Amino acid sequence: MTSLRPHAGQEGPYAQGAYEPDGTFEAAVEQLEDPLNDPLPGQHTSPWFRAETDAADGVAPQAAPTGAQEPEGTPGEWYDPEGYQRDWYGRQGPEAAPVAGTAQGTTVIPGPAMPEPAPAAPAPAPVQSVADVRPVRSDETVALRTADTRGASQQGAPEASGATSEPPPPTGGRAERRRAARGRGGRRGEPRGAAKAGAAEPAVPMSRLEARRAARAAKDSPAVVASRVVGEVFITFGVLMLLFVTYQLWWTNIRADQIAGREASRIQDDWANGERSPGAFEPGQGFAIMHIPKLDVVAPIAEGIDKEKVLDRGMIGHYGEGKLKTAMPSAKQGNFAVAGHRNTHGEPFRYINRLKPGDPIVIETQDAYYTYEMASILPQTSPSNVAVIDEVPPGSGFTGPGRYITLTTCTPEFTSTYRMIVWGKMVDERPRSKGKPDALVG
Repeated sequence: MTSLRPHAGQEGPYAQGAYEPDGTFEAAVEQLEDPLNDPLPGQHTSPWFRAETDAADGVAPQAAPTGAQEPEGTPGEWYDPEGYQRDWYGRQGPEAAPVAGTAQGTTVIPGPAMPEPAPAAPAPAPVQSVADVRPVRSDETVALRTADTRGASQQGAPEASGATSEPPPPTGGRAERRRAARGRGGRRGEPRGAAKAGAAEPAVPMSRLEARRAARAAKDSPAVVASRVVGEVFITFGVLMLLFVTYQLWWTNIRADQIAGREASRIQDDWANGERSPGAFEPGQGFAIMHIPKLDVVAPIAEGIDKEKVLDRGMIGHYGEGKLKTAMPSAKQGNFAVAGHRNTHGEPFRYINRLKPGDPIVIETQDAYYTYEMASILPQTSPSNVAVIDEVPPGSGFTGPGRYITLTTCTPEFTSTYRMIVWGKMVDERPRSKGKPDALVG
């Protein structure tokens, strides 16, 4: 260090006699551990290092003497042992003066001041092991400091609780903490060990007995198997019923309309080519076309009432076999009786219950058009009541032989429990050469 040297003629404690021009002062300063606080050999520390006023103790500061030369043998600076002890070793309690008893009271006898105890050496700092030294953490954000605090508390937990020791958090900057978080497999906001907690532990192989028991436990009981079978049966049955209803109500109509349309076209083509002549017809053979203008019905008429060959193909069947044989439209007298489906398979007689007396029903053949007018209706009768197709049907309102028509179908709808009967009477016979009748032209 550089020594301080006073100017010539300076007075006070830093006069020329105190510095020793031979370098003794500098050598003494170099031997001090703390040049600012430790006193020189044979001197005392400066009283101005402590506070000028101790308000708590109520002691006023003592001013250092200025301008007066100290006598020989005294220190080079003013010394205050009591203030020195109070500033550096804490305030000591006042010494009790000896007390002398008298007859009139107690008198305090002043005695010589007790020497101040030597300051005790400060206790050595506890030696910390390398494991106890914690790295200094960066104080960038409160969130990071809070996470570090939680990590420190987790690290300090006893190992008996099952917690595993983890390496201390990174001490570097934000980039280093992010790299450390990616290495642990978690984000910065996740607690340590979250990624490890979700990792699957290796399966422990089971013994043969344990494997058999596990296999038996995994098998379903007979009640569970039976309930599943019953459930599957009901589901399959429901699906089949839905498919069947869709087939009956939708697909059969589409299919029957296609077949009936092709049959009607073939009949008309045969008439135009002269290949079909009036007379007896084979079962299932088409020979006429029925028109019901009010119901917008145009359907071919085939011989017989066979369900598969005639009715299910969307055609109208003529009662012309066995005991149910009826007259043809060209006959001069008789009852022309036919049958048709009311629901499904083309359902040509679906709405015959809407016919009113006087509504026309036209039968078109190769030679002529036969027009009937609706006369009466029988809403419901037994399927075994075959009298409804007699030459003079009972209940029809006809009183004698004539040229009649009878329409029969099932009722109620979507069932075949009963039969519905509609009767009509011929009012016009028109050759094809004269054109269509008024019922088809209008």
